[in-house]
Amino acid sequence: MNTDKKIATRQSYGEALKELGEINKNIVVLDADLSTATKTELFAKEFPERFFDMGISEQDMIGTSAGFATCGKIPYASTFAVFAAGRAYDQIRNSVCYPNLNVKICATHAGVTVGEDGASHQMIEDISMMRTLPNLKLFSPSDDTQTRFIIKEIANINSPCYVRLSRLSTPIIYDENEQFEMGKAKQIGEGEDATIFATGVCVSEALKAKEVLEKKGIFVRVVDVFSLKPVDKDTIIRCAKQTKRIITVEDHSIIGGLGSIICEVLSEEYPCKVTRLGINDSFGKSGNAVELMKYFKIDCDAIVNLF
Repeated sequence: MNTDKKIATRQSYGEALKELGEINKNIVVLDADLSTATKTELFAKEFPERFFDMGISEQDMIGTSAGFATCGKIPYASTFAVFAAGRAYDQIRNSVCYPNLNVKICATHAGVTVGEDGASHQMIEDISMMRTLPNLKLFSPSDDTQTRFIIKEIANINSPCYVRLSRLSTPIIYDENEQFEMGKAKQIGEGEDATIFATGVCVSEALKAKEVLEKKGIFVRVVDVFSLKPVDKDTIIRCAKQTKRIITVEDHSIIGGLGSIICEVLSEEYPCKVTRLGINDSFGKSGNAVELMKYFKIDCDAIVNLF
């Protein structure tokens, strides 16, 4: 993990989108008056004829994206997660997922790590909301390399997709030659004392905790669950069988999020105790992103303190 170089996955999204636009002429991008923040402006500058700023009208953006999909285009629709999953939920459900249209919803600024924007803009329910929708695939990348892979790969999937992206700059975990497989988790390490399942910005925190714990003689493995739907059941079950303890950590409510996903799989296949770190049935707060991760106990220290 390269802790010296950090990049927000929203930035990686914008750069990957521009590269994708160069090789696939069917890509169109829509934004809801936030292209500077979501980084879709990078695509807009290169391909203005394929970029559509829908204004502060997220529901129209999703409906228009559905229309593009019926015409053979591959629309990438972006806004903050609180507006994408929240304000436009009905359109995602009925105009995209119900007819199973090929729309890519790439939602930035997810979780409490939005920071100073406060509780009204901190979407900590979107994994729960989106994963219940039939036909939709759900991804939560952890770093620059993985984000670029996912953004380009979903263009080859003829299905609705939701990609959860962050505002907070995080370390680069994987080198550019790392191999990923859609629908499969990425295991890092072979420790048998515990498995830490993490997603998004919390993966780097789990890896920091792994290093701290090793110095104390505690050996854990970290599983990067970047594919939340479909989820890699085989890896979840195998790790539960091979390690003494299961922990989940996420920048999301523990209700319906990664913790719930892991518990659902294990309750059916290999019942065991699961310790969940996440936002515990509360709204977020305004503050510095790093301080909020500490406050809500979803950082390295919170993981280490479990042992």
